[in-house]
Amino acid sequence: IYVFQSHEEDDRKVRRREKNRVAAQRSRKKQTQKADKLHEEYESLEQENTSLKREIGKLTDEMKHLSEVLKDHEKICPLLHCTMNFVTIPRPDALTSCLPR
Repeated sequence: IYVFQSHEEDDRKVRRREKNRVAAQRSRKKQTQKADKLHEEYESLEQENTSLKREIGKLTDEMKHLSEVLKDHEKICPLLHCTMNFVTIPRPDALTSCLPR
């Protein structure tokens, strides 16, 4: 009887160790997949960040250009140099009086 119980306990230990080994493998695999997924997400966010920085640069350049165009236009704009003071909404004929003919 003792030999039978010992053999049965050994079988249980072997099954438990095998089950634990499989569970540990599954856990390691899951951790690796999670790390891979995080790395892919990181790479994707880095690419998006680079793209957005490029877009910011282009928009900043465009804003500078448009500001210069506006400054140049303000120097010659007849509406800004018109001596009439528009307190209310200007009538079309009042605006045309300021424009060069």
